[in-house]
Amino acid sequence: MCYDLDARPPYPPVSGGAADGEDIVLTAQDGNRFAAYIAYSAQADGPQVVIFPDVRGLHQFYKELALRFAEVGVRALAIDYFGRTAGVTPRDEAFVYAPHVEQMTIPTFLNDAAAAFTYLRNQSKTPRATFIVGFCRGGTLALHTGAEKFDLAGVIAFYAGLSRPMPGSKGSTLEQAGKMRYPVLGLFGGADASIPASDREQLEQQLSRAGVQHEIVAYPGAPHSFFDRRYTEFADASADAWKRVLRFVNAPVRA
Repeated sequence: MCYDLDARPPYPPVSGGAADGEDIVLTAQDGNRFAAYIAYSAQADGPQVVIFPDVRGLHQFYKELALRFAEVGVRALAIDYFGRTAGVTPRDEAFVYAPHVEQMTIPTFLNDAAAAFTYLRNQSKTPRATFIVGFCRGGTLALHTGAEKFDLAGVIAFYAGLSRPMPGSKGSTLEQAGKMRYPVLGLFGGADASIPASDREQLEQQLSRAGVQHEIVAYPGAPHSFFDRRYTEFADASADAWKRVLRFVNAPVRA
């Protein structure tokens, strides 16, 4: 499990005004229906993000994180992974996610991700820069998605697992990172035993091989899920990570 049940995202360092959000249901091209949560920003032409959650799917944490983004002018859409096997019911503390995680595949996930990108783009009259922000398994999925043609502006991966197998993938996560098409910001806990420094070094090597702009940050002493589950204890690392995320999505369009 990546997060505490009661965890909430940190507040943004600056106020961007009130934000509104709502639960919605999206439909992939193959007919799959899955839950999502959209948070609207007051900024008409700002960037937008699609949030790939951890293994628990569309938990309340990610709805609140979407609102945090919207409060600082970034429209956000958080998606659920489990419509194919668990329907569109809520992902609360009673949800047993493990059997559904085991049934996920990269091709079906990419169908759902494509529907999310299309939905966001259809909300605007003019194009907006679109980013992925993924956490834990969602970070891993973000790296796989970044190897596909989705017209993204960048990929942000929080503590992405780099060695776990992903059913139906075109290669390992590190191999797919070597095919990355978009700039990457990777944020890791320096004391995360599940993602050793050697894995992070290989990730940097693969991103360099892909020729994409990238920054890999490891916070000394911080564990897996430092941004959420142990935010109070690792408040400085979490605040710095949040600022890096906002700086990344608000950077000028990259060549």
